[in-house]
This record gives sequence, C-alpha cells and structure tokens, in this order.
Amino acid sequence: MSKSRGNFIPLKKAIMKYGADVTRATLLLAAEDLNDPDWRERNAIEIKNMIDHLLRIVKEVASAELVEGNAVDSWLMSRLQRRIENITEWMENLKTRKAFHDALYGLYNDWRWYIRRTGGSISKIGREFIETWIKLLAPFIPFTAEEAWSILGKSGFVSLEKWPAPRRELINTEAELAEELIMRLMEDVRSIINVIKEKPQKVYIYVASSWKRSLLERALNLLKEGRSREIGELIRWIISNKPELKKAAANLAKLMIENVSSLIQNYRSEDLMAAAEKELDIYRSASEFLTNELDIRFEIHFEDEEGLYDPKKKASSALPLRPGIYVE
Repeated sequence: MSKSRGNFIPLKKAIMKYGADVTRATLLLAAEDLNDPDWRERNAIEIKNMIDHLLRIVKEVASAELVEGNAVDSWLMSRLQRRIENITEWMENLKTRKAFHDALYGLYNDWRWYIRRTGGSISKIGREFIETWIKLLAPFIPFTAEEAWSILGKSGFVSLEKWPAPRRELINTEAELAEELIMRLMEDVRSIINVIKEKPQKVYIYVASSWKRSLLERALNLLKEGRSREIGELIRWIISNKPELKKAAANLAKLMIENVSSLIQNYRSEDLMAAAEKELDIYRSASEFLTNELDIRFEIHFEDEEGLYDPKKKASSALPLRPGIYVE
C-alpha cells in the first residue's frame, strides 16, 4: 500500500467495512515473506464473496442427508492428505500466503470437483473433508472458522482442535490419476466443441491399443533416465514392430514423449502404466458423468476394435493416457 499512489486505507476502516477475517485474508494473500502487502479493494470483495460461499457450503453439508459412500471418496481423501502435508510444511516455513491460498482455494477446487462427480450427493467422507477443511482455515480466518464449526453442530472451539496430520495410508495415487485423466478428457472434448462451434450429438472416444502401451513404457524409461531427446530409440522400435507406420513413426514418438512429460512429474512410471492398462474402464465408469456435464452422449472403445465406427480416422491418433476423439 502507498499513500502517494492513493491505495492507502487505514486498517481500522478496512475492518469496519469488510470485517476482520476478510481484511486479514486479503492482506495474507497480497504478499509473502517480508514483502509489503498491496491492498486492493476488488480483492477484498472477491475474498468476502468466497468466505460467504464457504459458509453456504458448510450449511449445505450440515443439512445434507449423508450417503454411505461415493465413487470418488478415495480421491477426495487422497487430495486432502496431500493438501494437509503441503499446508503444514508451508506454515512451518512461514510461507503463509502459499499455505492460506491452498487452504482456501485448493481445497475449494477439490470440493467443487467432488460435488460435480457425485451429482451433489455427500457422503460421510465428504462431511469429514469439510470438518478438516475448517480446521485448516482456522489460523487464517478464525471468526469464519468458528462460525462454520458451530453450523456443523460441533462443540467447543475449532481453534482448540488438534491440527490435522496427513494420513499416508489414505493417499490413493490410482484414484488421483484416474480423476486427472477424466478431467483432461473433458477439457479436450470441450476444446474441440469450441472449435467446431456446433452442438454435437455424440462423442466417440478411442483408447490406445495394447502395442502403444509398450511404446509408452519405453518413453517413460527415456524420461526417467533424462534422455527425452533421444527419441530415435522410440522411432526405431515403432518401425521394427509396426513397419506400416514408418512415415508416421517420428511424429508418433514425439507425441508420446510430449503426452507423458507433464504426467511423469507427478506420478511414477508404474502408476502411469497401471492407469494405461485400465484406461478404457476409467472412461467408461465416468461416461454418465461426462454425458451430464457436456450434455452429449459418449461411446468409448479401443482403437483397434473390429467394426469400429471411425469415419474421420481419429482412432489412430489415440495415445496411452490421451485417447483419440471424434465429435459428431
């Protein structure tokens, strides 16, 4: 903030206008370490709206009829453990901006995806997630956290609750990777729809055939060994095993490396290979969700299925963990 630049506001006035939690949160998110926070009124308004939305979420959970379990419960709890781990580490290293940002927005994004995937139903695991979320927010927006704690019908003060500890046994890499693949597929389909600018009737998803998983394994080995530029090895393997693809071998090898370069930063090679084996089942299990989200019917097949409907020859573009897509 700077008097000379005109964006100076007395702390007392900010608290009177926005409340203590909004003021504190705005300042926390405005700077890290010893940097001076840059107060911006629009940020305060956005954070106030976010805090109000958080309380609405808590009220919805408090009044919800909880179901026994959801398909994405394991994903939600896995994400929560990783958030706890990161937030705790950042707090211990006085990285309060990073910690608060993840506690507020990171966990909110996880919850939003969970609600979309479950169609709005909330399980006991979902309720546990919300309770832990409030504990993680307590150091940053204490008044809001206490109000949320009370709405849930909890006794005592959340500020006196034990700080959450990550439970490593609940980290489920398989569930996290499956959901990431579904997110990526949905984004790819949306991108295609935006380009064609027409309301499609059906989307055909083509999952890569088994021989491409062997190519994936070799690509992952190159990346693990820091030899991503040595794609000649992949090209030779393609030509040796699929001589009819000689002309396309270089491009296929390049695309394979590009496709998994981002994934291997967050997942082990073994996890990626396991997901590639189950890729068809992952997409089929989410087909109803994808249909509801995009309002389009989905058909999901292996690229080499006999009698496959593929009028635009999109199936051959399928890569492990990045299927081919035809929008009709």
